[in-house]
Amino acid sequence: MRKSDRFLLFLALMLALLEVARLHALHRGRDRAEEVLAMTAMARRLGLTDLSLFTDARYARHPSQADRFAPFQDHPTSLEHFPSGSLVPPPAP
Repeated sequence: MRKSDRFLLFLALMLALLEVARLHALHRGRDRAEEVLAMTAMARRLGLTDLSLFTDARYARHPSQADRFAPFQDHPTSLEHFPSGSLVPPPAP
């Protein structure tokens, strides 16, 4: 078997897996449509505006709501108290 044949076989396999993933997502989306509508209604009722990624530190809750100095509230060389601070980069200036 030539290298190009192996590559085409690999490509066909990857495209088949991609199609299986797409069909699975469509199937799951139909199953959860009612749940998504219920969550949307609850978010409207509670007046929620943004996605909350983390609950511990105010600067890690949502990147659009973070201020640049919040991680350094005590002083610029203070230690990070929350592990989520290492996962979310600071907002762009």
